[in-house]
Amino acid sequence: MEHRVPVAPGVELWAEERGDPSASPLLLVMGANASGVAWPDALVDRLARQHRVVRYDHRDTGRSTRAYDRAPYAIRDLAGDAVRVLDALGIDRAHVVGMSMGGTLVQLLLLDSPDRLRSATVLATSALGSGLADVAGESDLPGPSPWLLEYWASMGEDRDPEAELAWRVEHWRLLNGTGLPFDPAEFRTLEQRVVAHSGTLRSPVAHALADQSGLDRGAELAAVRVPTLVIEAPEDPVNPPPHAAHLAAVIGSARLVTVPGLGHALPAAVVPMLAEAIAGHTAAVDAGT
Repeated sequence: MEHRVPVAPGVELWAEERGDPSASPLLLVMGANASGVAWPDALVDRLARQHRVVRYDHRDTGRSTRAYDRAPYAIRDLAGDAVRVLDALGIDRAHVVGMSMGGTLVQLLLLDSPDRLRSATVLATSALGSGLADVAGESDLPGPSPWLLEYWASMGEDRDPEAELAWRVEHWRLLNGTGLPFDPAEFRTLEQRVVAHSGTLRSPVAHALADQSGLDRGAELAAVRVPTLVIEAPEDPVNPPPHAAHLAAVIGSARLVTVPGLGHALPAAVVPMLAEAIAGHTAAVDAGT
């Protein structure tokens, strides 16, 4: 079932839900400049056996309104969008799973809207105030790999359709890391699906331009009481170790697990273990254990 969710004047988000409407809700929050369809269908379908799963397109991605040029927004505003998606679908409290920037948004939800979360799971991300969320430049944790930063510099360039697809597949190869074999055909199919879903070949770049103020709130995470799972991606070139361990330690009450081989991409090979980690966490919370 698909929805259009108003989140600001003239701005609507595309959202989709799967699974039993009476099951406990689970919201998937994707990373920067990425459509909700970047969540692998196999992962969504596995979680939908247990949950009412909702995924959505951030502003300026997928089928959601492209708003940044006429109405700039801050990264922190995207956390409010997640709450509005829950509101629009009549969801009081949800398990929330965030990857990369989605993990940053989930941390903001843990601080500002804890009453809306049954549990939180974050993966391939860094604590507020560190990594890409190190607004003040004071963190001593490693940043993204230099060769990845160099590749990102060409993100918004004009390319013909074939060159754009090739750029995106190479981007996924870099994000995948070296822990697992990379299948270019798998990610070419994914990007063809993303293009068909969004109706454009132009890579979104709005989130790279958005205001990052208000993300230096890592010290507040110690007060989090929502059951939180931090999934370490040991091959992640964006938020490499020890980012996950640092985040789990900052939250204090969080549980840390590692998915061997996981980088900053979600190839088919990691889906079973990733799904098991998420589903096990949410099941324990729903069971009250």
